[in-house]
Amino acid sequence: MREIAWSRNDEGGPLYLQLARSLREHINSGGIDPGSALPSERDLSEMAGLSRVTVRKGIEQLIEEGVLVRKQGSGTFVARRIETPGSKLSSFSDETRSRGEAPGVVWINKTYAQPTEEEATSLEVSASAKVARLGRVRLAGGEPLAIEHAVIPAQFLPDLEMLGDSLYEALDRNGFRPTFGEQRVRASLATPTEAGILSVKQNSEVLRIERLTRIPDGRIVEFTRSVYRGDRYEIVSELKDI
Repeated sequence: MREIAWSRNDEGGPLYLQLARSLREHINSGGIDPGSALPSERDLSEMAGLSRVTVRKGIEQLIEEGVLVRKQGSGTFVARRIETPGSKLSSFSDETRSRGEAPGVVWINKTYAQPTEEEATSLEVSASAKVARLGRVRLAGGEPLAIEHAVIPAQFLPDLEMLGDSLYEALDRNGFRPTFGEQRVRASLATPTEAGILSVKQNSEVLRIERLTRIPDGRIVEFTRSVYRGDRYEIVSELKDI
């Protein structure tokens, strides 16, 4: 890690914001790699000649912006920007493991029910059909990154007790892993509830993703609406001149 350049500017606003700006520029210039630990508050205080209270406020500012993340018991780290391909059908768990992180889940609800009118129309099933309704918070390395609400025709997921962290792995075991589909992504702002669950500020930027997937014979297997943290995720698509 390169030494952090710091100079006090009496006209540059509060000292903690000046420090936050210097740290942000240092990180953006490659001074600290994504995923690397930030120096301790004590070390930063000595480097900058600032009180630890000021340093702490500067760090909190960058955590709010999503530049830094704090891991309980481990320290403060430079946040990784997660690039996910917009044209590839993959699961959250698979993508998380491919980055060398451990996926996790906190269940909000996991039950069978009848579909709403919208769900029945989207899944192309009757209003009296049985569906599995799944609500969960998706974690990577213990950090909450997304909220997902999925609806699956019960015939594709007959035993909810067998459902672990990955929906796609459970569908695969039953012979119904989705192979194609479509999804829509739009920018939005986190509601108070979403912000609390994702550990971000209210009205933080989020990505709302609606996904409809099918198995090879064309039957719809999944209707999912998700909210992903906008400070951590980027949707990347390959462009070709056809």
